[in-house]
Amino acid sequence: MAGAAGRLTNLAEEVLGAPLPVRIRAWDRSESGPPDAPVLVIRNRRALRRLLFKPGELGLARAWVAGDIDVQGDLYEALDLLAGLIWERGSAGPKAPRAAVLRALARPEIRAAAKELLSLGGLPVPPPPPVEEARPRRGALHSLLRDRQAISHHYDVGNDFYALVLGPSMVYSCAYWETPDAPLEDAQRDKLDLICRKLGLAEGQRLLDVGCGWGSMVLHAAREYGVRAVGITLSEEQATYARKRIAEAGLADRVEIRVQDYREIADGPFDAISSIGMAEHVGRARYAEYAGLLYALLKPGGRLLNHQIARRPLTDEEAYRVDEFIDRYVFPDGELAPVGRTVGQLEEAGFEVRDVEAIREHYALTLRRWVANLEAHWSEAVRLTSPGRARVWRLYMAASALSFERNRIGVNQVLAVRTPDSGASALPLRARDWRS
Repeated sequence: MAGAAGRLTNLAEEVLGAPLPVRIRAWDRSESGPPDAPVLVIRNRRALRRLLFKPGELGLARAWVAGDIDVQGDLYEALDLLAGLIWERGSAGPKAPRAAVLRALARPEIRAAAKELLSLGGLPVPPPPPVEEARPRRGALHSLLRDRQAISHHYDVGNDFYALVLGPSMVYSCAYWETPDAPLEDAQRDKLDLICRKLGLAEGQRLLDVGCGWGSMVLHAAREYGVRAVGITLSEEQATYARKRIAEAGLADRVEIRVQDYREIADGPFDAISSIGMAEHVGRARYAEYAGLLYALLKPGGRLLNHQIARRPLTDEEAYRVDEFIDRYVFPDGELAPVGRTVGQLEEAGFEVRDVEAIREHYALTLRRWVANLEAHWSEAVRLTSPGRARVWRLYMAASALSFERNRIGVNQVLAVRTPDSGASALPLRARDWRS
């Protein structure tokens, strides 16, 4: 195997201890690997320096975002083939890929190959991270200031960009599908309506939507169920967009959008609270506080619908670390918890948990539609943000779709009640009668 591609393949297989399942095409036009496999295109030597100075996921992520590497062929297939080698090798903690490299470098033949690759890579200095990488955050983890910085990084990318990806619904959470080929807009409407029915919304009630995004939930609830609603977000761009939508719908007298943290709400109680795709930002150190505050904001008999992504539990929960790519490029400071822990903390706060519906397959379908939307409007998405930002979202959404499909992560709707002392929950006798 002549050329850079052959040498890269040899080194990768020595380090990983397994055949490389994708084909490599290097900057010198050399190729190596299975002829019918997806092609990992290494466009320039800088990609090698990124991997040498940051072995593992972060180095690959930086090379992808910067455009130093690309995939030709089916992106989902390529990610699925590489996942078992790079992200799921049974190691614990973010230092495991680096440790594997260091062990390999103890072998003379690998040291020789790495030295050759370093010479191929050019100047032996680490390239700067892409500008899309989140800057170091100030303040204590999950403080009010730091959470605002993290939310701004993710959501203040531009409303027009999100409109390309999400479609007219502007709902940035898992849709609820009747069939896999249903229109995305129908599936998102069905999700919002399902939540309204689970919450038992009725004319004149007061709803709080925590992490309201672009206002879709509060708009649907006010228009279809006659509630008075308050939506809160930490994103100025989301709030501006949501207020415009509400005014155009003639609902400004029934719906209020605030730029506010859930810890700053002082005008409860509410009849119902929805938290849709927001609790992932709370963090395990703050989750008990989050659950307790939402409990206090509800009237006795009031309902909470907590829609939240979950990860698989670990034997040693202290070994859990946030995914480096997600932390640096997508959701800074985001944390996932097993669904059992979420249910336990809601109950510890005083809630009676009445229903848990797992809908992870629905999120996989949703993400694949978002990826298709992005790819169909690629030039416009790049113009509205940057090539690197568009590449971040394509990789993150495609990899997440596979994670949901493979049961690496899930998503659950947890319905909980602030049950009064009388014990009367006001829920139907038959579970999930809200489906009718």
